[in-house]
Amino acid sequence: MRILYLECNAGASGDMILGALSELLDEGEAERILSSVGVPETSYSFGKGERGHLRGTKATVLVHGHEEHEHIHHEHHHRSLPEVLEIIRGLNVSENVKKHAVDIYSIIASAEAEAHGVPVGEVHFHEVGMLDAIADVVGACVLIERLSPDRIEASPLRTGHGYVQCAHGSLPIPAPATAIILKGIPTYAGDIEGEFTTPTGAAIVKHFAEEYGPRPRMAVDGIGCGLGGRESEIPNALRAFIGDSGKTMPAVKVLSCNIDDMTAEDLGAAIPALMADGALDAFVIPAMMKKGRPGHVLTCVCRSKDADAVAGSMLRNTSTIGIRVTDADRYEMTSHFEI
Repeated sequence: MRILYLECNAGASGDMILGALSELLDEGEAERILSSVGVPETSYSFGKGERGHLRGTKATVLVHGHEEHEHIHHEHHHRSLPEVLEIIRGLNVSENVKKHAVDIYSIIASAEAEAHGVPVGEVHFHEVGMLDAIADVVGACVLIERLSPDRIEASPLRTGHGYVQCAHGSLPIPAPATAIILKGIPTYAGDIEGEFTTPTGAAIVKHFAEEYGPRPRMAVDGIGCGLGGRESEIPNALRAFIGDSGKTMPAVKVLSCNIDDMTAEDLGAAIPALMADGALDAFVIPAMMKKGRPGHVLTCVCRSKDADAVAGSMLRNTSTIGIRVTDADRYEMTSHFEI
């Protein structure tokens, strides 16, 4: 199994992810591939540098020959979600890349809508709607497609703490939309002030990462280091590791609970809801409960990233007040549909 692991000890941003992924390809390949993407009036630049004695690549998206965010305090760029999606759908990239990019921006839009208390259709992006942010998202999707990993995992993300200046004024770190995007993902503030994880970086990692934790067992054959835009007390960089894992069985979570006060009809009705909320499998087994009462054991199997959603669904759709969770490996056959 080919694994791509993102080490986010200094958080994650679009340019850091781009820089790290570019180093996993041949010299100059990333710039060549991305030169034909077609985000209006933009170009990609990759330069070598250091952050805290850690050498890596600083990825920069230029708009009209300069970095667009340099003018954020002079000119606000507002784009609606339909405008952003129209740009993405008109790019010279594969349909797979377009789908990933659209899904990532949908994550951002949902978070912005929740943060501002408006419908998704009324969201207007500021920083994340700029052309360089669009190029970061699409560029990351293009490079991941080129690397073609079977699985992507990531470390917990450092968010930083304090306040950050943005188009909305002074906001706490993580900013409201970023905090919403990071729901369900292991994060920590760290002991250094400043913004380490941006909305763009958070959404890219959330969309692609299937699991969060230490780097898994893998034979690493490529290491990329993407540099952030500023110096910090720690190396402001994101590292990407790619290699093969001897672990052939995907890891899953097994969630189960005992129920003795629901009818079979009600339990049966819960199964479709559990499947819709991320369960790979859900089944009920008759059991003899305490004091000789007949009951049932409800079991769900799901990916680790979906465990919280499936557990919530079990609590909502059944009468249980507690759920057991165990880790397991699962043999899986690959399959596809043919017409």
